[in-house]
Amino acid sequence: MVEGNCRLVMVLRAAGEAGCCPSCRNESRRIHSRYKRRLKDLPWEGIPVQIDLRVRRFFCRTENCGHQIFTERLPSTVQRYARRTCRLSASLEQITQALGGSAGSRLAQQLGILASGSTLLRQLRRKVIVRSARAPRVLGIDDWAWRKGHRYGTILCDLERGKVVDLLPDRSTESTAQWLRTHPGAEIVSRDRASLYAQAATAAAPQAVQVADRWHLLHNLSEALIGALVPHHRLLVEAAQASASKTEAPVTLPVLQAVVTKPASRYHKKQEHNRERRLATYQAVMEQISKGVTQHDAAKSCGLGIRTIRRWIRARGFPERKVGERKSTVDAYSEYLEQRWNEGCHNATQLWHELSARGFSGQSPIVRTWVRRRYGPRKCRTGQRPSFHSPQRISQRQTAWTLLKEPENARSYLEELCRRSPEIATCASVAREFVRIIRERDAVGWKKWKQDAKTSMLASFAKHLCHDEAALMAALHYPWSNGPVEGHVHRLKLIKRSMYGRAKFDLLRLRVVNVE
Repeated sequence: MVEGNCRLVMVLRAAGEAGCCPSCRNESRRIHSRYKRRLKDLPWEGIPVQIDLRVRRFFCRTENCGHQIFTERLPSTVQRYARRTCRLSASLEQITQALGGSAGSRLAQQLGILASGSTLLRQLRRKVIVRSARAPRVLGIDDWAWRKGHRYGTILCDLERGKVVDLLPDRSTESTAQWLRTHPGAEIVSRDRASLYAQAATAAAPQAVQVADRWHLLHNLSEALIGALVPHHRLLVEAAQASASKTEAPVTLPVLQAVVTKPASRYHKKQEHNRERRLATYQAVMEQISKGVTQHDAAKSCGLGIRTIRRWIRARGFPERKVGERKSTVDAYSEYLEQRWNEGCHNATQLWHELSARGFSGQSPIVRTWVRRRYGPRKCRTGQRPSFHSPQRISQRQTAWTLLKEPENARSYLEELCRRSPEIATCASVAREFVRIIRERDAVGWKKWKQDAKTSMLASFAKHLCHDEAALMAALHYPWSNGPVEGHVHRLKLIKRSMYGRAKFDLLRLRVVNVE
C-alpha cells in the first residue's frame, strides 16, 4: 500500500518450514516467537519501498549448542542486523564506487533512494577487496601524487588484464619490496627509471625481468638535452637572431632609434623591476655558493627551491626570461594583412572592414592594436616602416624540441646553430639516433650509440643508461610498457579530486582497486 503518496510498504514473511542454527548447523521446526524487521528496498517507479518482514525465532534442539534460541537467517535477502536489503546495499555500493559520497547521494535521491553522502561512504567502507588467486604475471609499477612535489604513493597494475591490483600509501623501496614478497609470481616488472622501484624489484623479485618504460626513456632524453643546452643559452639567442635577420628586411639605424626612444610603458617598467629583483637574488645566491655554502642552505636563506638553485648553477650565467608575444584573434589573418600592407594599405580601419568581409568578428581597435604592435608607427622619422617582426628569444626547451623534430620552418635556425656550434650538432645527431633506436626497437644499434654518446654532451645521460642497461634492452625486446598504468593514474587523480577532501587512503583504495 501507499502511505501519503511517498512510500510503498510490503508485508512479507519467510516461507520456509524450518530454520538452520548458525552454530551447529542443525535444522529446527520448533518456533519460539516472531518479530518484525523493517527494511529498505530498491524503489519501484521512483517510489521508496519499505519491507515489513516477519521473522521467526526457533529453539535449537542440540543439547551442547551455545544457541538455545536463534533467529532464522535470510542471507540472500538481508544480512544480519542490516536495515537494507542485499540488493539495495549492492546498488548503493556500485553508486558510491563510481561517484563517491556527495555525487552518489544526489544520484540516489533522483532514483528514489534516500541516503546521505556519509551513509554511502560507510557502506563503501564495509566492502572487502577480494584478491585474485594468482599474483599478476606482468606487473606495472608507478607513483601517484597525494600532493605534487611533496608526497607520493605507489600504484600496481596487472598489465595483462589492465586492472589495478593494489595501492600503497607511500613511495619507498621497503613498502614496494614487501608487497612483492607478499605477492610472489611476477615474471615481468614494467617501471619507469626511478631507482627505488628497480631496487625493490631486484631485492624482492630477482627472477623477474625489469622493463624500462619507453616513454620515460624518451622523456629523460629530452630533459638531458635541455640540460646540455642550458650553458649555451646566449648562443641560442644569437643563432635565432642571425637566422631571423637573413629572412627579414634590414632595419636602418634611424628606425631603431625611433623605437628605442619611445617611452616605456607601465608593463615594461614592471618587467624591468622584476628583472632587477631576480638579478639581485641570483647574485646573492652565486655569492653564497662561491663561499662554500651548500645548495640547500642557499635555497633556504633566499626562499627559493633547490631546483631553481641547480638550474642557475648549470646555466653558468644569469638566465634571462623568455619574452612572450601576446596572442590575438587577428593572427589567423596575418598573411592577408602582410600582403595588404606591402601593397600600400596602411589604414587600420580599412583593413578591419576587409577582414570583417572575410569573416573576422572582432572590432576595429583590435586590428589597430595588432597593426601597431606588428608594424610599429605608420610614419617614422626617415619615412621608412620597421621590419615585419623582430627576432624573438628562444628557450632551451624549444631548441631541444626543434633539434629532435627538425621542422621545416626552423631549418634556417638549425643550420645557423649547428654552424656556430659543432658540439651541439653532434649532440643533436646522437639524440635523434637514440629516438630512432627506441621507436624502431633497434637493439643492434645500441652498442654503437653508447660509444658515440660518451664523447658528446649526453655523456652523463648515457652513463646512467648503462647502469640500467638490462631494463633498456628488455624495453627493446618486450611489448610491455607503463602506458596502461599512466591511464589508471589519471583515473585515480579524477577520483581523488572529486571526493571533496574526503579521499582518505582507505576510501581511495576501495574506489580504485578493481574487485574480481
